[in-house]
Amino acid sequence: MHKDQIEGTAKDLKGQVKEAAGKATDNERLEAEGKADRAKGKVQKGVGDLKDAARDALKN
Repeated sequence: MHKDQIEGTAKDLKGQVKEAAGKATDNERLEAEGKADRAKGKVQKGVGDLKDAARDALKN
């Protein structure tokens, strides 16, 4: 597992918490921050997935 995958998953989870808190408190700014964090996390995790796949392909 690549560090980008772990960090991306962590950002996604942090974004989920922010988004839920924003919805619960009717705070649009916090909800938007959560959505942005989730998007960043998904992209970073995808980069980690690609790096992992490339490393595996080079091993064979």
